[in-house]
This record gives sequence, C-alpha cells and structure tokens, in this order.
Amino acid sequence: MTLFLVSIAGAVGCVFRYLFEYGVRRNHPTSRPWATVGANALGTGIAGYAAYRLIGTNEDHFRAIVLTGFCGGLTTFSSALAVPVILQREHHWGYAAALITTTPLLCSGMFVFGMSLAH
Repeated sequence: MTLFLVSIAGAVGCVFRYLFEYGVRRNHPTSRPWATVGANALGTGIAGYAAYRLIGTNEDHFRAIVLTGFCGGLTTFSSALAVPVILQREHHWGYAAALITTTPLLCSGMFVFGMSLAH
C-alpha cells in the first residue's frame, strides 16, 4: 500500500511542479531557469519541514509518501543539472554558473527554513 501511495504522491508532486513552472513562465516569460530553481527550493523547504516534524515517529510510510513521493516529484536534480548545460550551449555562461552555485545553497537554506517552521 505504501508503494502505491508514494507513487500517487509523486504524481501529485510532478503535476504541482508542472503547474508551478507553467505559472511562472506564463507570467514571467524568459529562458532563464527561475521556475526550476523555485520548484526545487519550495520542495526542499517542504522536505525540511516534513523531515523535522517526522523525526522520532513511527510514521515511516508517511515519511516515504511525503519525502520520497511528493517532494521527490516536486524537486528534480536532473533538471538542476541539465538546465545549466542548456544555458552553457546557448552561451549564457553567467546564468549557468549562477545556477550551479546557487541551487545547492538556496535549497540547503530552504531545507533549514522548513525545519525552523516545524519548531
């Protein structure tokens, strides 16, 4: 049953990511990857909150549903690495470098922020 719920939560996370990126790009048309960065930051913030709230509980199935399923569907490491390559090929070296350096820092900060909200 947990596998099924993780799959459903992952699908919901993917749909949420698509809608988030669609909304950002529709309202702010640009070739820059701000929607990808935003989705990853939001997902890691949610993961930080959920991880902290579920520490010391016996809710392993719920943790898998939220963290692996929903947050895994919402965030994407592959896009975070693929987009800088695309930017580099289009000769947007500065944006590519900024994305590679800021995404881990921003996502780490959002994870800690999410944890702080759970206090």
